Amino acid sequence: MAKVFIPTPLRKFTDQQSDIAIAGATVSEILEQLVERFPSLKQYLITSDGQLPPFINVFVGEEDIRNLQRMETEVSSDTLVSIIPAIAGGSEGVILSKKELARYDRHITIPEFGLEGQIKLKSSKVLVIGSGGLGSPLLLYLAAAGVGHIGIVDFDSVQDSNLHRQVLFGEEEVGMPKVDAAKKKLESLNPYITIKVYKERFSFKNALSLVEEYDVVADGTDNFPTRYLVNDVCVLKGKTNIYASIFQFEGQVSVFNFKDRDGNIGPNYRDLYESPPPLGLVPSCAEGGVLGVLPGIIGSMQALEVIKVITGVGQPLSGKLFTFDALSFSSRTFMLKKNPSNPLTGKTSIEPSLFDYEHFCGFHNHEIKEITAEEFRCLMGSGEDYQLVDVREAHEYYANNLSGILIPMGKILNCSHQIRRDVKVIIHCKAGGRSARAIRSLEEEKGYENLYNLKGGIEAVMACKLENA
Repeated sequence: MAKVFIPTPLRKFTDQQSDIAIAGATVSEILEQLVERFPSLKQYLITSDGQLPPFINVFVGEEDIRNLQRMETEVSSDTLVSIIPAIAGGSEGVILSKKELARYDRHITIPEFGLEGQIKLKSSKVLVIGSGGLGSPLLLYLAAAGVGHIGIVDFDSVQDSNLHRQVLFGEEEVGMPKVDAAKKKLESLNPYITIKVYKERFSFKNALSLVEEYDVVADGTDNFPTRYLVNDVCVLKGKTNIYASIFQFEGQVSVFNFKDRDGNIGPNYRDLYESPPPLGLVPSCAEGGVLGVLPGIIGSMQALEVIKVITGVGQPLSGKLFTFDALSFSSRTFMLKKNPSNPLTGKTSIEPSLFDYEHFCGFHNHEIKEITAEEFRCLMGSGEDYQLVDVREAHEYYANNLSGILIPMGKILNCSHQIRRDVKVIIHCKAGGRSARAIRSLEEEKGYENLYNLKGGIEAVMACKLENA
């Protein structure tokens, strides 16, 4: 018997069955047997002269029967016969090609998902902010699922230390801008979607214009300033924010600012965390580490919530916070409600606007002195007295270092007595970010005036050595 696929709009006539086994040697015989079993289908499948109505297409395997022998197209016992009607419902003008129908067959055959859900995915526009640990699985699954328009915001390049968790990239992409490497990989995975890249930092200067053209925003960032910025711009623009975060062995997932079918808007990130933790309390992945498999688990859950929001299938995590502990393989779901003191949407809220989120999260933006890798190379050969401080973690230091003293970022204030005040002090990390924050903390809390940030960090010094070799 051949298997006949019944699309979502017609399943009300087949007792919600999506796959039905029918005996017949031709499409005509298959349809006759089908309407005999389900008489109410006849008016939609066969005209009075025994032909298909103009709003119905039938595919045998991947081939449209109009390109074969039409109703007399032969059917074997292992053939899939797919009935594909025209549908509307908010996706006007969007159609799936024969190859797309075949590619997404496992989606389309799900009764609750169907062709309508797949067309909603193709019609959708999702902006993914960050293409690293969370962004890698998130982007891979959104692209594979058939999300039609994906935007990627990331200013970083692929590093060797990314590869244990950022599965979007391989050895050959090290050194490439992440957005370029991601676009290439995703287009090879699914040529039926559009990828748009933004090789820039997501900031309060460009956030409104970037978010404007997308339906859903997925936050794959790893720092508090950007996380609060993502939340606030989504509230401003009325966009759903699919949130996820990871640290060492733990992860969180939620859906913020979601509007349900009744028009009610759910909690946002500030209802959960009104303001950020003190600077240094929660280290970044670079400082505190993360189990490589954890971003895959949490990023996949994040992709699931994106797909649910787009298609309307299932219940999104709006008003809920899902937490996962990889060490104990345990999870908990907490209920969230709107916080009356939320500065954006609470009882005493003000007109929302974007501002300096670095300062809001404790990263005060006063100017710090810098030294380039070339200038540092000249300093080493000048005979001038100086001190070099490495603020990376111990495992990074012992893998590769410049022979400076090691004071990890989290201990910099408590160990400041080790830092001299009588000579030029060069502070560095891997790429310059952590060392800049360390200098700001030391200048503000301890009054140092002789600190210089090594621009580009140890990576820039290594690159400079290669150029001068």
